[in-house]
Amino acid sequence: MWNSRALSLLLFHSFFLIASVSAQISNTTTAWNTLSGSPPLVIARGGFSGIFPDSSAYAYNLAIITSVPDVVLWCDVQLTKDGAGICFPDIKLDNATDISFIFQNQSTNYLVNGVPTGGYFSVDYTLKDLSNVFLTQGVYSRNSLFDGNQLPILTVDDLVTAVTPPGLWLNIQHDAFYSQHNLSTRNFVLSVSRRVIVNYISSPEVGFLRSITARFSPKITKLVFRFLGQDDTEPSTNQTYGSLLQNLTFIKSFASGILVPKGYIWPVDASLYLQPHTSLVTDAHKLGLEVYASDFINDIPFSYNYSYDPVAESLQFIDNGNFSVDGLLSDFPITPSEAIDIVMSSYDADCFAHLGSNAKQIDNTLIISKYGASGDFPACTDIAYKQAVSDGVDILDCPVQISKDGTPFCSSSINLIDSTVVAQTNFSTLATTIPEIKPTGSGIFSFSLNWDDIKSLTPSILNPFTKYSLFRNPKYKNVGSLLTLSEFLSFTKNQTSLPGVVIIVENAAYLAEKQGFGVTDLVIDALSKAGYDKPGAQKVFIQSTDSSVLIKFKENTNYQRVYKIDEAVGDAATSAVDDIKRFASSVVINKKSVFPLTDSFLVTSTNTVSKLKSSNLSVFVETFSNEFVSQAWDFYSDATTEINSYIQGSDIDGVITDFPKTANRYRKNKCLNLGKNTPIYMQPVQPGGLFGVIDKGYLPPAAAPLPSLSDSEVTEAPLPPVTKVVQASSPAPETNPGTKPKGNAQPKVIACFFLPSLAVLVTSLLLI
Repeated sequence: MWNSRALSLLLFHSFFLIASVSAQISNTTTAWNTLSGSPPLVIARGGFSGIFPDSSAYAYNLAIITSVPDVVLWCDVQLTKDGAGICFPDIKLDNATDISFIFQNQSTNYLVNGVPTGGYFSVDYTLKDLSNVFLTQGVYSRNSLFDGNQLPILTVDDLVTAVTPPGLWLNIQHDAFYSQHNLSTRNFVLSVSRRVIVNYISSPEVGFLRSITARFSPKITKLVFRFLGQDDTEPSTNQTYGSLLQNLTFIKSFASGILVPKGYIWPVDASLYLQPHTSLVTDAHKLGLEVYASDFINDIPFSYNYSYDPVAESLQFIDNGNFSVDGLLSDFPITPSEAIDIVMSSYDADCFAHLGSNAKQIDNTLIISKYGASGDFPACTDIAYKQAVSDGVDILDCPVQISKDGTPFCSSSINLIDSTVVAQTNFSTLATTIPEIKPTGSGIFSFSLNWDDIKSLTPSILNPFTKYSLFRNPKYKNVGSLLTLSEFLSFTKNQTSLPGVVIIVENAAYLAEKQGFGVTDLVIDALSKAGYDKPGAQKVFIQSTDSSVLIKFKENTNYQRVYKIDEAVGDAATSAVDDIKRFASSVVINKKSVFPLTDSFLVTSTNTVSKLKSSNLSVFVETFSNEFVSQAWDFYSDATTEINSYIQGSDIDGVITDFPKTANRYRKNKCLNLGKNTPIYMQPVQPGGLFGVIDKGYLPPAAAPLPSLSDSEVTEAPLPPVTKVVQASSPAPETNPGTKPKGNAQPKVIACFFLPSLAVLVTSLLLI
């Protein structure tokens, strides 16, 4: 089966080959709390099964290419009718192959551990029967575009001879089932071990491991007892796994280690918050048992304590100061590879483990907050700002809004529905339609309420990915208080670790003409009163999508000015860049302006960053979020991989993020600035790599080329004079039809759409 796919594998390597690190692993001097004192293993479950079909040649090769040099490849062994051992994740073939199309209406029913189970079983087919059955993506939330690559089912021998794993782990999940069909997994593993080196054999069945323990030397092959759910019953002892957990001495009599779901070590409560760790690792190590943890999967929700950062989760198990597991079983082996430091003979590639709280910053890319630490707390609240400073942010942001009584304050949106529970209060009657700000739907806008009323509102955490059922820190979704601009500046001025602030001004033309507020003057006044116009003060950036706002600040202050390009652009006309340089020294662009996407795959890189930087404009990119759905497939559902690829791959000057802790940790990792010795898992991904592997028949439609930024999009009319407006006690809805502004023009468009009054209330309730 393998030879027929050799050409495809060569093509695969041509897309993914990364310069190899020639240095070899040497004896590590870093102290580890593993049983042996060596770094924990990275175990790739079915290869890189988070991207390619589980147990496919592509998945196994990608795991080798992107992981630590001694990565161990995991094979779930299933037996065919003629006794061949294949690598496949489940006893049934239905979910991750096209077998139901090849052998239509031929499913069968068997008892599996006493449970009636229907489907397509490997025991009903010979290896030859399966030669025309191809692997597919069995996790429906993952990308299925590689299903057309006709990836064959591999035997264990195929895996060894064609892929050459650095380490091999065979998992025997259903020995009792195969015995009922006159097939022997015992004979299989004994036979295969005569031909190849098997480093690990695991099973959740005591009887199977006890039957082979005398036949394997632990110096060559370690036997590992796999624990399933604590209430599940182990078939050969009829004890629950929870009961067996209390008798590790018994496990030690036939195994060198145990493999447990991660919740056995760090339990989480029903709300997905971490509980105190158990003593399992320590207890097992005292008995001489190694402990391997499973279920490390980047693209499913895990404990909120990790803020959707999978590297943080890996570090919790290997670098917590008390213990370290001996290995991590992951669908995304690049993530534990980043977390685990491997000492090479020619350099110390100590990435994220053992950094310590006083680790030196190696990379100088600026970290700019997106509404403070708004990934963990409600946007622009005192607690979000304090957390961002604690997390190591360089530039703290305040998007300025104006209240009805003229108080400038920090809020993520001019529409209070976006960041507070205002729609659930008596102020819901203030919902109004303002097409100049929000072309579709209505909102409750900041200038409709006095500051005292706004300050009394309960903030609400931003949840930008609710359609994927991903929510942010629900226990703390309504904590904190909004701050006036002066309160914000008073706070930031006292933060000695904070280099600067960015004040964001939008909707200035509308506020001046229709509401009678000169927002630029209010900001200049607040900054002056806070002493930010004096020598030695923290750096101040003024950001806007409106060039006329920045020109106004240029005429009246010496603050640095940042121009935000709010649409995705693939280039910028020289005249447009020259125009920007007249009023700004920095530019904010979105991630797609660096790496355009087709169906969430990177397809190429643009000239945008290089064009701007060649004119001495600093380039900041937004928004870097930890949630995996915010990232292209190429970043492997790993925020660290994404950040690394933008910084190392496109040389940007700053990242704008709602999770500054993740970005700040990245800047301190010791795998930076190593040149040709950079570990493969810390090299930037290559745009078009994954996309280029997709079979032509499965390619999605090509995305339209991104437009180039023109000077007409940069040029704005001067700000109108501030109109004297008599504020009504209760604003009436505006009915002027208005027009939608062109790209990068003022006023800005708010993303959420609401209907007035009751509809506003109902929608807001659904989003909380």
